[in-house]
Amino acid sequence: MRRFLPVLPLMAALVLAGCHKPAPKSTEAQNARAVRVVTLASVPITGALAASGDLVPREEAAVLPEVTGYRVSKVLVDVGDTVKQGQTLVTLDPALIQAQLAQAEAVAAQAQVQAQQATDQADRVKDLDNAGVLSQEQIDQRRFQAKAALATAAAQAAALKDLRTRIGKLSVTAPVAGLVLERTVRPGDMSAAAGTTPWFRLARDSEVELAAQLSEDDLAKIRPGQHATVTLPSGVTVQGVVRLVSPQIDNTSKLGVVRVHLPVSRDIRAGGYGRAVFNEVSGNALAAPETAVRYDADGASVMVVGPDNRVKHYPVQTGQRGGGYVQLVKGPPAGSRIVQNAAAFLLDGDLVKTADANAPVGAPAPAALRTAGK
Repeated sequence: MRRFLPVLPLMAALVLAGCHKPAPKSTEAQNARAVRVVTLASVPITGALAASGDLVPREEAAVLPEVTGYRVSKVLVDVGDTVKQGQTLVTLDPALIQAQLAQAEAVAAQAQVQAQQATDQADRVKDLDNAGVLSQEQIDQRRFQAKAALATAAAQAAALKDLRTRIGKLSVTAPVAGLVLERTVRPGDMSAAAGTTPWFRLARDSEVELAAQLSEDDLAKIRPGQHATVTLPSGVTVQGVVRLVSPQIDNTSKLGVVRVHLPVSRDIRAGGYGRAVFNEVSGNALAAPETAVRYDADGASVMVVGPDNRVKHYPVQTGQRGGGYVQLVKGPPAGSRIVQNAAAFLLDGDLVKTADANAPVGAPAPAALRTAGK
């Protein structure tokens, strides 16, 4: 019996091999990973938008002398002063023009006397035509002399008026009421021709506003009359109102300007910097769950599910975010289906089983886009 024992294990293995059947091969569809998808759609954006810019005068006025060749005798205001319309800012030395005025007055008076004399002589011969007392040539000459004398008197009177006007312009006045932003004139300077550097720059009515710069998309969300909270460099916040939305976009920066009217305050200085938060902003944008966006060395991307249920990597550019959602500034078009969970291990071309997510992107607007600024 002992010589047959080594055969038993071999026989047992043959019996077991005969009972085992090969497992059937699984198909690609059976191995497809189940994923939840969301459909991209344009959704309303409500909330606030932030932008920054420079503090500039609402309207700036330049002050220049209207007469040339006169020396500055006094400068009556300085930077930071508030002036009234018509207030004298600079006085010019009148010595030269006063001598010219005295001479012009004497010449004008002389011309007036000569005109009166010529007129009287012409009046004496007005009824002597063809009377034989004087020749017709002498009569006509007196009449022409009277007209010439009157014209000379009028010219001298006009020259006198011009000098008197110039004397009035020796006081350089403020064209508008406002705050003096810049002063370049000094006592002793000579008044020069127009086209030189202004003597003063004024902020009309002392109004300084914020010129905030926004992209073309954000510019479309702003309307005149909207309220904005502006933070100044000192940290002080003031309330402003949108006065003007630029009708054009800068060709280089691709930005537009929104003018925010601010209250008159010494804390608001032209040339400074401010940041505005615009309230009640409305608009539309594509949004996706933050879980649908994955980040790697190439940047942000989503996995788009095609009609054949195969996924494809799609680069995106993100914008505002919050509350679990993110705005897609650039990416797949509206209507695209994307994988809700980007952490799922998927490669381009993988076949997936799709199911609609419980919270697809669409109305009402996701809380993610109710954020303040970029």
